[in-house]
Amino acid sequence: MRIEYNKVAPEAFRAMFGLEQYLSKSEVEPSLLLLIKFRVSQINGCGYCLDMHSKDARALGETEQRLYCLPAWRETTFYTDRERAALEWAEELTLISGNEISDEKYERVRKHFSEKELVDLTMAVVAINGWNRLSIGFAADVGSYQVQETAKHTTGQ
Repeated sequence: MRIEYNKVAPEAFRAMFGLEQYLSKSEVEPSLLLLIKFRVSQINGCGYCLDMHSKDARALGETEQRLYCLPAWRETTFYTDRERAALEWAEELTLISGNEISDEKYERVRKHFSEKELVDLTMAVVAINGWNRLSIGFAADVGSYQVQETAKHTTGQ
């Protein structure tokens, strides 16, 4: 690791971790939050986060098939309509500079989530994009993550 940002700027790390703690108590199911984190990390090419969230997802019972096919979620039958809506939203927000989030796209996603859930889902996308940039920018040690006992029950970073 280039910089141990959690030690150099502990207040910033605590703020980011605070968002994760908030999300772990949200109404959005932990398995869906992990799918979103995994998909966004694929898009961003974050090895550390892919390693972490694949381990956490598997600890929560996610199947390898669904993780392996996540980049092709539109072509498979492995995901629910709610999951598909969340994946579309996460991709649109992650690639926002090249996307317009039209009213049609918004409504397609909105019908699967309450207002609060959609805000929480958006905050999860914001959080994982931030973690990806920290992990990539500071060259986090890919493969070093170990599933915590609490990760088996929450989505914590």
